[in-house]
Amino acid sequence: MTGIDETLLADGDALSAADPSGVLRALAGAGAQVREAVDLTVAAGVDRLAEEGRPRSVVVAALGGASSVADVLLSLAGRGCPVPVVVRRGGPLPSWVGPLDLVVAVSVSGRAPGPVGLAVEAARRGARVVTVGAEGSPLAEVGARGGNLHVPPARGVRADGSAVRSSRFALWSLLTPVLLAADALDLVQAPAGLLGQVADRLDTEAETCRPWSEPFVNPAKALALELAGTVPVVLADGDLMAAAARRSASVLARTARVPAVSGALPDDAGDVVSTFGGPFSAGPDDVFADPFLDGPAGPREQLLLLRDAPAVVPDADLALVEAVATTAGEAGVRVSEVVAEPGPDLARLAQVVARTDYAATYLALATGTDPGQSPHLADLRERTG
Repeated sequence: MTGIDETLLADGDALSAADPSGVLRALAGAGAQVREAVDLTVAAGVDRLAEEGRPRSVVVAALGGASSVADVLLSLAGRGCPVPVVVRRGGPLPSWVGPLDLVVAVSVSGRAPGPVGLAVEAARRGARVVTVGAEGSPLAEVGARGGNLHVPPARGVRADGSAVRSSRFALWSLLTPVLLAADALDLVQAPAGLLGQVADRLDTEAETCRPWSEPFVNPAKALALELAGTVPVVLADGDLMAAAARRSASVLARTARVPAVSGALPDDAGDVVSTFGGPFSAGPDDVFADPFLDGPAGPREQLLLLRDAPAVVPDADLALVEAVATTAGEAGVRVSEVVAEPGPDLARLAQVVARTDYAATYLALATGTDPGQSPHLADLRERTG
C-alpha cells in the first residue's frame, strides 16, 4: 500500500485547504519571483560589477535549500567557464581568496552562519562580495559595504506565515540575482531578456501543474502517484540536468519526507544499475502474489530519469540513457521520466525543476504531510542553535 489519497489529488480546493503553508501558491509564483528579482537586481546596480573586470575565481556560499543556487550556476557555467567556480556550504574560506576574487553568499534570512561567516571573512580580505538575503540582516550589512553588492529577496518570500520564506521555495528569488551578476561578469549567459523567457516557462509549468487539473492530465500529479511508496533514485542525463537531479532529491526529502538519492550520467551509471539487484529491487511483478498470505510489499526502487530535450543530447548519451532504462525495466525497476521541452538551457532546467517541485508537493499533500513544515528539522535547528 502506498498510503496516498488519490481522491485528494483530484480535488484542487481540497489540496489548497490541505496546504496551510501555502507551498502550492509559492510554486505558482516562481515566474513572478524571477521578474521581481530582475528588477531588484538591476536597481541594486548589478552592472557596476563589470567595471572592475572579471574575477580570478568565484566562491559561492550557500547551504540547505539555497545550495541549489550553487548547483545551477555550476551546471550553467559547465566546463567552459573562464574562471573556476567553487562551492562552500560553510567555513573556512579557502586560504587563496583575496582581492582578486568574488564571493557570492545567499541566504533567505540573511542569517545562515555559514554564508554570513564566509562573506564577512571575504570582505575582511578585500574580496568583492555579492549577497542575496533579507534587508537588515548580517548578510545585507556585508553586501552594503563599499564596492560590494546586496540584493534583497523578492517581496513574496518575505510574506509572514508563507512557505516561500523557506529557501526551498525562494529558489528563483535567490538564483536570479546570482545569474545576473555572473552575466555581468561574462561568466554565463543569463541576461534579463533570457530570464524573462525563464519566467514565462515557469508560468507555463505552473498552469500545466495547477491544483485544479485532473491527475491524468497533470504530469506532476501523475509523477507523484508513480513515486508514492517507492525509494526514488533520481538520475540526470548530463551536466545540465544534474542540478535538477540534486534539487529533486532534496525536495523529495525535505518536502515529501521521502529519502532519495541522485546522480548524473555518464559517471553514475554503474552505481545506479548496480542497485537494481538489491533489496529494493524485487524483480518483475508477480501476478500471483497474494498480499494476505505474503504480506504487504515493501517499498520498491523507482528510477526517475530527468532528461534534457532530445535535440540537444549527443547520440552517445541518448544511447546510455536508453540502456539504463532498458536494464531497469528488465530488472523489475519501474521508470519515470521528466523530459525538458526545447528552449534555452536555463529555461529547460527551470521546467524540470518546477515539475519535480510540484510532484514532491503533491506527494506530500496526498500522504497527509505539510510540505512547508518539518517538525524534526525544526527540532534539529533548535538543538544545534
